Amino acid sequence: MISAERMFVARPAQANGSAILVFQEAFGVNGHIRDVAHRFANHGFLAVAPELFHRTAPLGFESGYGDYEQIRPHMAALTPEGIVEDARAAFEFAVAQENVDRSRIACIGFCMGGRASYLANAELDLRAAISFYGGGIAPDLLDRAKRQHGPLLMFWGGKDTHIPPEQYRAVADALTAAGKSHTQVVFSDAEHGFFCDQRASYNSIAAQQAWALCGAFLEANGVHQP
Repeated sequence: MISAERMFVARPAQANGSAILVFQEAFGVNGHIRDVAHRFANHGFLAVAPELFHRTAPLGFESGYGDYEQIRPHMAALTPEGIVEDARAAFEFAVAQENVDRSRIACIGFCMGGRASYLANAELDLRAAISFYGGGIAPDLLDRAKRQHGPLLMFWGGKDTHIPPEQYRAVADALTAAGKSHTQVVFSDAEHGFFCDQRASYNSIAAQQAWALCGAFLEANGVHQP
């Protein structure tokens, strides 16, 4: 099981009782993921980002964007069961912190972490879940649509060559068929990784709109209470 030292934690100056699990891209709990955690902490959330490669990579592992040879063995070793185990540990870590309301914990993830967010929401009693360009949900994990707990907000890039439209449409169809609350947002001009300002695919307009939607979604679903 993942230990507390393998979780990056951003603590709010003024806690509001909410917490969010932040799931990494394939490149580690790097500067971008830590920045996302701090952004949430600045809004009163306790933000916890577990190192999903802790079984195979050293403490604090990061790789450069595009360094697929370095990350490939770690990604190959990752399993849905392992992701859920780490998400559960991060959830229980958050619950154990002072001033965190168990009923107001959400999750967010990017790329590989977008899939992790979907998996976590299928197994944990989360208030809400956000997934950015989560690869591998379709077709492999569509059977977990019926197990989703909190409402989902899912972002996709219309120019994402890694996740074709038929895949994200299949995710939406599976969630609808399962009667689950979900919102699907496709930015037609955005590529994979559009939210990350450290990547060549960064799209500032899409990223700005997505961040605003995240805040509205979490507030509307009772995670963040100003």
